[in-house]
Amino acid sequence: MTVADLGRIALDFLLPPHCAACDERVATAGQLCATCFAATGFIGEPCCQRCGVAFAVAALGPICQACETNPPLYRQARGALTYDAQGRRLILPFKHADRPELAKVLAPHMARAGADLLRRADVLVPVPLHRRRLFERRYNQAVLLAAELSRLSGVAVLRDGLVRTRATASLGDRSAADRAQEVADAFAVRPGREAALQGQTALLIDDVMTSGATANACTAVLLQAGASAVDVLVAARVPPGRSWDTA
Repeated sequence: MTVADLGRIALDFLLPPHCAACDERVATAGQLCATCFAATGFIGEPCCQRCGVAFAVAALGPICQACETNPPLYRQARGALTYDAQGRRLILPFKHADRPELAKVLAPHMARAGADLLRRADVLVPVPLHRRRLFERRYNQAVLLAAELSRLSGVAVLRDGLVRTRATASLGDRSAADRAQEVADAFAVRPGREAALQGQTALLIDDVMTSGATANACTAVLLQAGASAVDVLVAARVPPGRSWDTA
């Protein structure tokens, strides 16, 4: 047993680990208790093979109606869990309540959901925050998720590959068309990072995906910069027809 192991044992004795979503005690820090785990809507099959949104029944077909009508620019997207009431108990503290350690809770579930995407990825690219919002939050949650996914998968992270060129308004209650208009031309590849993207399969990392407007806008500039393909991996996926505030 190492000194680090003894330190963790002592810390757990003094400060017993609690569920990441509630106050129930758990065996290991970062775990969900049995109740919260059972209540969490992890996304699996059946789901849209393009955007990753969960299907209620398999008979809906391989591609959702939204992707059939308006195919996204990215190749494929996957989300770890549904952004419902239980999902918000993990995502909102991570985004707004100074809980950066939740990246270690969410990333393993993302790695499971996006295993195929990680295997074919050459580089992980987090969705950037505008500098004003980064100053307010003090960290970019997408960067933290990308760092954890890199540790789990071995895929390199291009932390500052993208920049948000202007602040965008909250997208919470907007239609898909309004969302797309709001984020149009809001992203760019950081000067000097083009070489790291040439011919590469980029895996875009974010916390929440709703209509896919942000993912599409980021995909467009990554492809223009020379990426060969872009996939998307997020912690949570908003169900169709819902307009949760994910800003």
